[in-house]
Order: sequence, then C-alpha cells, then structure tokens
Amino acid sequence: MNQHLAYVHPGAKIAKNVVIEPFTTIHNNVVIGEGTWIGSNVTIMEGARIGKNVSIFPGAVISAIPQDKKFNEEETITEIGDGTTIRECVTINRGTSDRNKTKVGKNCWIILYCHIAHDCIVGDNCVFSNNSTLAGHITVGDYVVLAGMVAVQQFCSIGQHAFITGGSLVRKDVPPYVKAAREPLSYVGINSVGLRRRGFDTEKIREIQNIYRILYQRNYNNTQAFSIIEAEMEATPERDEILQFIKDSQRGIMKGYFSN
Repeated sequence: MNQHLAYVHPGAKIAKNVVIEPFTTIHNNVVIGEGTWIGSNVTIMEGARIGKNVSIFPGAVISAIPQDKKFNEEETITEIGDGTTIRECVTINRGTSDRNKTKVGKNCWIILYCHIAHDCIVGDNCVFSNNSTLAGHITVGDYVVLAGMVAVQQFCSIGQHAFITGGSLVRKDVPPYVKAAREPLSYVGINSVGLRRRGFDTEKIREIQNIYRILYQRNYNNTQAFSIIEAEMEATPERDEILQFIKDSQRGIMKGYFSN
C-alpha cells in the first residue's frame, strides 16, 4: 500500500503488500519485495534491491552513490536480504565497478546511525550496533556482532561469529569465532557465549579454543602454528576455515593481546 504523500518513481517495482509511509522517496530502478515496511522520510535510490519482510525506519538512505572519487556513474546495486531491519538514519551506499554491489544479508539488524560503504559484503544474521561504520570493500561473515561505535578500515575482512567490542578500531582482519577488543585491536578469547547461543556444543567450542591458543598464546609464528595445528588436530570444517581465513588474509590478522 503506497501512501499518497510518498513519491514512488513509475519505474520502481514494488510488491503489492509493501507499506510505504508518508514523505518517503523511492527512485527509479528499485525493487522491493513482499511484506516490507518503509517508514517516513526514507530515501531509496537507484539500484536498490530490497527483499521480503524488510523494515526500514525513518531517515535511512539506501543505495546512494558511493563516496568514492573513482566512481564513474557505473550501474551498480545495493542488495538488502529478507527479514533485515534497518533502523533510523542508517546509510548504505551502492557498489562501484570493484564488486558491482553492496550487499547486506538476511535477518540482519543494522541499528541507528550505522554506515555501510560501497562494495561491502555483509553476511546473514549480523548485528551492527549504534554508529558502527564500515569503510569500502569490507567483507563480513555470518553472525558477526559489532558493538556500538566500531569503525572498520577499508578492505578488512571479519570472519563469521566474531564479536567486536564497542569503540574498537579495526585495522586488521578479524578471524572467525573470536572476541576482539582493546587498542590496538587484539584477540581476547573466542566468542563462546555467541557460539553456545547458536548451538555449538562444548566439545566444538573447546576445539576452537585450542586452535586459537596455539595461534595466539604460545608465541609461535603462523607457519609454526599451522604446522602444529595440522599435525595434532583433526581436520574439521571449523579448523580448516580458521586456517584458510588466515592464509587468505591480505591485510594480516589482528594480534594477540599484549600489555604496554
């Protein structure tokens, strides 16, 4: 149902049971799926692809052009997955020719004043708390939690199930399943609370802890740690995912905690 006080471009494709509140503007080349609610004073710009049962709260701006001087009006998109909630004054920019899209996965909570820049790929079931910011070209795995006012530098990657504490500056890649805190950002343990909530059993959590003890707490370099882990620990999806994430890291991973 479209409110008569909203503006919807004739070229936008809106499912019949979408609710659009007054004073919202929806541009051309936008697709919005069934059951989505769009609050007042929202701006949805060209290239938005919004899934089903999404909630977008007042003041949000979705799919604005990138804040990137290299952008040359190429046709790119912003994808928002089914069931995601985008709270007040969130901004999400569309992609550039690098990835051609910015993507937020399914069932995410993007809380007020967050910013997701161009060419970011965010997984499913993520929670970004107030004022958290992703610069461009960032990859975030599923079930990642950013506490309030986290800032992530461009080209970083954050592995799935990671938890980053409030006010953190992320300059290096954050491996999966960990908690990250302090300045500079450091490993402070695994995200055991989050893993239990998502059905990981005690044995699996202990396995992940043992991997990170070797990587972070025994003063080995990565090559030594990999050799020990591969020799002494059974191959599992979690073990292999952790090792592959670190091997693939372009920026290098965050360090273990140290005191000055």
